[in-house]
Amino acid sequence: MDGQPGQEDGEGAGRDRDPEPTPPASGSPVPNPVPNPAPLGPDPRLAQFAYDDSREGPAPSGRMALMVDELSGPERRCPGATGDERVGLLRAWAAIESWAAGGKLGMVREIMRGEAPPSPGSDHGDLPETWSRSLRYELSGALACSTQSAESIASLAWQLEARLPRIGARLDDGTLTSAKARAVAETFEQLTDPDAAAAEALIADQLAGKTFTQVLRLAEQAALTVDPGLAERRREHAQKNYARVSFFREQAGTVGLSGRDLPPDEALTAMAAVNARAEEYKESGAFGDTPMDVLRAHAYLDLINGMPAAMRIAAAEQQDDLTDTTPADLGDCPCSECDGSCVPHEDDDLDGNDQADDDDPDDDARPDDEGDGGGAGSGGPGGSGGQSPRPGAPPTGQARERRPADLIVPLATLLGLAERPGELHGFGLLDPSLARELAAAAAASPRTEVCVTATSPEGYAIAHGCARPARTSRRVGSAASPGALPARLNLTIPAAALPGLASHNGSWSFTPRGSPGTPDGFGTWTLVLPGGREFTVRLDPVPVFECDHRYETRGYQPSDRLRHLVQIRDGTCTFPPCNRHARESDFEHAVPYDQGGKTCACNAGARSRACHQVKQSPGWSVTQPKPGWHRWQTPAGRVYVQEPKRYPA
Repeated sequence: MDGQPGQEDGEGAGRDRDPEPTPPASGSPVPNPVPNPAPLGPDPRLAQFAYDDSREGPAPSGRMALMVDELSGPERRCPGATGDERVGLLRAWAAIESWAAGGKLGMVREIMRGEAPPSPGSDHGDLPETWSRSLRYELSGALACSTQSAESIASLAWQLEARLPRIGARLDDGTLTSAKARAVAETFEQLTDPDAAAAEALIADQLAGKTFTQVLRLAEQAALTVDPGLAERRREHAQKNYARVSFFREQAGTVGLSGRDLPPDEALTAMAAVNARAEEYKESGAFGDTPMDVLRAHAYLDLINGMPAAMRIAAAEQQDDLTDTTPADLGDCPCSECDGSCVPHEDDDLDGNDQADDDDPDDDARPDDEGDGGGAGSGGPGGSGGQSPRPGAPPTGQARERRPADLIVPLATLLGLAERPGELHGFGLLDPSLARELAAAAAASPRTEVCVTATSPEGYAIAHGCARPARTSRRVGSAASPGALPARLNLTIPAAALPGLASHNGSWSFTPRGSPGTPDGFGTWTLVLPGGREFTVRLDPVPVFECDHRYETRGYQPSDRLRHLVQIRDGTCTFPPCNRHARESDFEHAVPYDQGGKTCACNAGARSRACHQVKQSPGWSVTQPKPGWHRWQTPAGRVYVQEPKRYPA
């Protein structure tokens, strides 16, 4: 019999094992115990990672990764290693990281090959010249990144084999990080294939030990050497196709708002205007020792918002800055993929840095040329996609009404019952203080729409109602205060907390009208905003967990109530990596209506226009195991499930 009882096959095979000790005879003296063996010295393999200018360290590979992991030891304490060897292990880990990134891109190329055959007469080997939107979504789901970043990854994978194999080799051998390799690929993007090969040859042996900026400068110099007109073409192409305004959350909870790839002459003119306005603020003396950078920020926002200098100066003199807590047009997002309605992608340079992070190969993706398009509520068959204007868009040349901010604030925070954060779509979490300030600014605007959502313990919306002005509510004029923020304000409250809101005295209140609950829902409530305006809110159940089909419609188009409740339940597009707001997405049937699918919450979901079209592509399907849980299956057979939105409450 091979092996020993209870022993895995092969365990101990080929090893010399000490024989079992013979027990001493009765009455024989017990032999002296064997002394403890001397501690082992340092692992001799560590010497491979010591500095030696006569040789390079070991090349990254799977075997090397296992060895480095073992030598680094538990908690990466590197037992027995000298300081020099620890630095060598650090460099080895960095090389393994690059090697792994190269392996990931290799898998992307193989998925490309499986999707489409190479083009006849292609000069790029067995790689296809183009790939489908379906592939982009397959990668997005697999890598949990935006479809925009998935496109960037696919493009880099293709470039590093089809046009720049030596740069690809520098990634595989650990010389370059993924971000550095991408910087070279993007710099050479508009070169012809022969020119790209010539530029690659100029720098391939100069890249070791270079920082991101140094690699970028080498690539730019090589590109201009082989094609002196490239810089002008790149500049014109970027300002024509990539110009955008980026809106993002800073780590401190403040807002970043920056213009990218702008025409240089217009940007210089705009900066001169900002500086001139800041100088005017400085010379007024109203701002004391405020740094010029802060004054430029005031000037920047004031010029965009059309606020006269005199108003800002007067506010400073009164120590009542009206715009510090009122960001401009908080609903607008420049991402072309989501057509201005998504949160900034985690992969799209959230820190506002023009250069990609060396450690993140998915960072700093370009806006793509397809886009999700527009069309909220236009989920009918035969949609034309994202190239046409959104329904209701004003004709060219007319002023476009600003999209209100989508603001979520827990009622408990406004009522002084708790300190819970809020949320702003396109921005992220709001600390309780900022949530209160923005809610007050929203309440001051006559254009603000107010809703109330009751949540389950998990944060899912289980009841929702829109606020309607009460008959006794005081009328408010159309003019808003300078600090007003037009918003779609969703006030959230745990359903379990509703019975405790029988009475409240304060600038905000939410109290029941009659019995707190009814057999059909969660009752009717009175909402009072700061200033005394009263609203009536009827809370209707939201179909989550199960559906009684109470909102089902017999036709293809949903009722307004069904559409709105599905939007509230889903929150965003239901493809997991997509963050487009549900209000700006299509109402889409999981089982198509013409195949017997119900127009009901248990068969409906929010899909951005591009995600809707991909779902209708061959090999894709979406089902709802229960209302609000959307199960996407890709052509490769992978499954990704999106749950209902979890609301802060």
